[in-house]
Amino acid sequence: MGQELFFAPVCEWFFQVSAEDVGKESVTGKAGTLETDFNSRSQSRSKTEVKTGEENSIMKNTVLKKIAAIAVTGMMTVSLAACGSGTASTDNNGASASSGTAAATSSTTGSAASSSAAASSASAAVSGGSSSAASGKTYKVGIVQYVDDASLNQIESNVESELDAKGKELGVTFDYQDYTYNGQADGTVLQQIASELIADKVDAIVPIATPTAQIMQTATKNDPIPIIFAACSDPVGANLVASMDAPGANITGTSDALNTEAVMNLMLAQNPDLSYVGLLYSNSEDSSKQPIADAKAFLDKKGIKYIEKTGTDTTGITDAANALIAEGVDAVFTPTDNTVMTAEMAIYKKFAEAGIPHYCGADSFALNGAFVGYGVDYANLGSATADMVADILVNGADPAKTPVQTFDNGIATINTDVCQTLGYDLDKVEAAFKPYCTSVVETQTAKEFSN
Repeated sequence: MGQELFFAPVCEWFFQVSAEDVGKESVTGKAGTLETDFNSRSQSRSKTEVKTGEENSIMKNTVLKKIAAIAVTGMMTVSLAACGSGTASTDNNGASASSGTAAATSSTTGSAASSSAAASSASAAVSGGSSSAASGKTYKVGIVQYVDDASLNQIESNVESELDAKGKELGVTFDYQDYTYNGQADGTVLQQIASELIADKVDAIVPIATPTAQIMQTATKNDPIPIIFAACSDPVGANLVASMDAPGANITGTSDALNTEAVMNLMLAQNPDLSYVGLLYSNSEDSSKQPIADAKAFLDKKGIKYIEKTGTDTTGITDAANALIAEGVDAVFTPTDNTVMTAEMAIYKKFAEAGIPHYCGADSFALNGAFVGYGVDYANLGSATADMVADILVNGADPAKTPVQTFDNGIATINTDVCQTLGYDLDKVEAAFKPYCTSVVETQTAKEFSN
């Protein structure tokens, strides 16, 4: 009781001084504002000086108030300790005084209040982060397509849909929408995309097609982001992996490796008298090198003549196609070549009307007008690629030790429109093909696969 009487004058003095400080700060603040406005108009003094003077004044008042607030807190603590538990009314009054002090501190110490709010927000963020981690993590996945064509579009679509499905299954989110690009077969653009994905700190990159994978691999040498490629025909030959079973670095994925001999057998099944074959491809694509070498070896063994024609863009491929028609070849072979795939709709009628069947290394070629497309199911390949992404990011699988996946490529897709233009009997063609493939399917000419 005696201690309360002792502290009463001190408290009265403190609140008087505090009130004076508040008044001074208010005047200082207003004067600073008025002075700034005046100086802005007259331009007789720099704004920096005014701002500095104002900040120094506020800083001094803030320090004094912090010291005073600490003193009041100490005095109140001693007072409450002296009174013991006190009465209910005393507790309520104490609470009231405490609230008043908090209010005064909030209104007079802008910097302190901001810091307190920031700390409170940070604490809430940490708490929210724990809750978020429990409900599922978000992984940023970059998807980079080499060029816009039916095969690669189908792969991308299935990668995305499977990532969505795996995300729901595993309770995580795969964010790819903000990190999906198309390089349009331009190496410079693809390099820029790689740099952007690295800057965005994506958790994984899914390059679709061999040229894209090579650029992403080179770009991430010093920043080994996991790379899970899709549809690389010859990953070892393209120097992407050390071996199919043990890639050996931050890269693995799915391969659409082509069984070239099987395609050659389809040609002979349809035309046993085959004597002259055109090889149409882009010599700038690594994915075409091995299949073309395999085709030459097969044809040499059979004693069948062949001629090569190449191009690096749609115009070049069209010129090459015209040259093969003029040469009078019996059939044309193209491997899983994206340059020719992009040009297929510009050349398929030329071949069909000339009576030359075009045999290619993917079903999307048949969709775009080739007579036959032979190879893997790209929808399945896209889904399998997404599964590998999930396994690496969520389950911690090591890309260096994750084998490259290959698939059954024994599906022959016949374009029935072109079959008719060539004058072939569809039933007889299918019967001739069946011994050399796991299944025969039919399609009609279109730009994209239907969903």
